[in-house]
Amino acid sequence: MTRRIAFLLLILTFCLPSALRAQELNATVRINYSQVQGTNTSVFTTLENAIAQFLNNHEWTDLQFQREEKIDCTFNITVKKYDASSSHFSCELLFNLNRPTYNSAYVSTLFSNRDASFEFDYRENDPLEYNENNLDNNLTAMLAFYAYLFIGMDLDSFAPLGGSDVLRMAESVCNNAQSIGGTGWRAFDDNRNRHAIINDYMETSMESLRRFQYKYYREGLDEMSNNADRGRTAVTEAIQMLGEAYHNKPMSLLPQIFTEFKRDELVSIYTGHGTEKEKNGVYDVLSNINAAQNNYWNKIKK
Repeated sequence: MTRRIAFLLLILTFCLPSALRAQELNATVRINYSQVQGTNTSVFTTLENAIAQFLNNHEWTDLQFQREEKIDCTFNITVKKYDASSSHFSCELLFNLNRPTYNSAYVSTLFSNRDASFEFDYRENDPLEYNENNLDNNLTAMLAFYAYLFIGMDLDSFAPLGGSDVLRMAESVCNNAQSIGGTGWRAFDDNRNRHAIINDYMETSMESLRRFQYKYYREGLDEMSNNADRGRTAVTEAIQMLGEAYHNKPMSLLPQIFTEFKRDELVSIYTGHGTEKEKNGVYDVLSNINAAQNNYWNKIKK
């Protein structure tokens, strides 16, 4: 797949005409407004379509993606409050970033999290425009942040630290958006907000977390269709990397977040497979990171 070597072709693709480049994302957007009563619902439908078009039609990088290589992601937005007079939305975002596995129909969750501070102003039919040098809209800033984060994480899964350039763009959006005044951009407000995610993910002491992505996906899951034992061994090594990241920064929630959306997948990888030593080692790391999920980790040892 072109995406697997896309980071190596970055310089070359600067020379390609834009018509030959495909947008990077295949985003599905759903807006749930059941909690909002007595409002003209057309604004929510318009917003849903506008967000999807903004994410999917914008060229976020100079990398070349084939149509079948677009990055699948979902944005599930729940509207908690909507003030029609001010056009202010108070929402919660639940997102999923997905990645297919090589030579298989299986799709794995690459990252998933909840953004409880998804707040913005939007008037129906207003165009969503993004200027990275002049951030003045909290909605487009948040969407751009997640677009860069998703592309960067995806590239990390195809090459060690392969998404660095794109992830630095997510960092830049986060830093510049603090001047807008919206929630979720500042340090210490929330240890799983947008600032915490990109800050922890890019911190030098957490580099093993980023290297975990490549080991787990490219050398682990992608290899399982060819050799299940070799792929599982790589997954085991990746989990040790996740444990190293947790040890280096215990206050970061990223390792815990990864274990939360990976728990079923991890159980399926080891249940009935692997040596006792291998299973016990995996159990120890996962239990140390997220003891609240021990009911799942116990299944690994069976």
